[in-house]
Amino acid sequence: MQFKKIEDLRPGMRLARPIYNKNGVMLFDRDAKISAAGIASIQNFGLIGLFILEPAEPCPPMSEDDIEFERFQTVNVFGLMDEIEKIKNQGRTAKLSIIVSNIIKSYGHLERKINFNQNLRSEEDAKYKHAINVAILTAMMSNKLNLKVEDRLDAVTAALVRGLVNIDTIEKLFSSNPNVKRYVFQADTILQGVEDGAIEANVKLMDGGKILAIADVFDSMTCMSADKTPDSEVATIKYMLDKPGFFDKNFVMSIVESINILVPGICVELNTGSKALVISENKRDMFRPMILSFDNNEIIDLSNTNSYGDVEIIDIMKTMDNRHVMDTEMLKNFGL
Repeated sequence: MQFKKIEDLRPGMRLARPIYNKNGVMLFDRDAKISAAGIASIQNFGLIGLFILEPAEPCPPMSEDDIEFERFQTVNVFGLMDEIEKIKNQGRTAKLSIIVSNIIKSYGHLERKINFNQNLRSEEDAKYKHAINVAILTAMMSNKLNLKVEDRLDAVTAALVRGLVNIDTIEKLFSSNPNVKRYVFQADTILQGVEDGAIEANVKLMDGGKILAIADVFDSMTCMSADKTPDSEVATIKYMLDKPGFFDKNFVMSIVESINILVPGICVELNTGSKALVISENKRDMFRPMILSFDNNEIIDLSNTNSYGDVEIIDIMKTMDNRHVMDTEMLKNFGL
């Protein structure tokens, strides 16, 4: 799989990811060959590039959840763009509450984990994709942490407007929901504290603010852009866990409980210099699953700290589009 800038696209190339319009209608399916007319159409979408399959490369697996996640992101990014424009021009919201409700309905009540797949961001849509992703993460985290319904609504709303609307406008728009402004302010306070090395002792942090800051860091570190190499989910979670004065461990772990990270099929790098395949997830300690070493086909149960206490996963092996490298045949051989 290769990333190709829009100007480098050629007829006959196969798409690795589907393309949707603002209404969520699929315009180009994955594995579809693009024509000259299709390239001209894609150029009008404002995309900086696409992931293209190699000539003989099979289309990588995507679950129904993965496909719906990308469609949902696209629809709501366009919806948020329109809504922010309306707020700036008219000083009022029209459909923001609908976007909030859709996010909570789709991702605020999940009983299963999902893949949190990242898409490339252009200068035009980066801040909107960031806001939507932070809102989705906020909804999932709020669910795992059992926040009150009104607090979930305020937290997801804060995620959508933070960074897109100034604080005075937020205060005016949500005068009847003052926690929206509080969550935005507190998330900013936490993130500024990380840069400064400390948070003022008299700042009382609310759950919504803590969630918003963690969701922001997670998406910011793992996102993809033309000029940024993304950090892995493992590296990002470790980064936050190493800063307990800023990021509450239970809140960070609510992301781990919401999305797939170190699950069967994931290839990892070890502190020993070896590489391995995760064959069994450890739900008690995500960093210590059962793995299969590529060096000698040895099965290593990292939860057995007596034998393997000095062996640690340092990162995930990734493909170019930030997806997990998966050896499905290896999994089948182990009955998984």
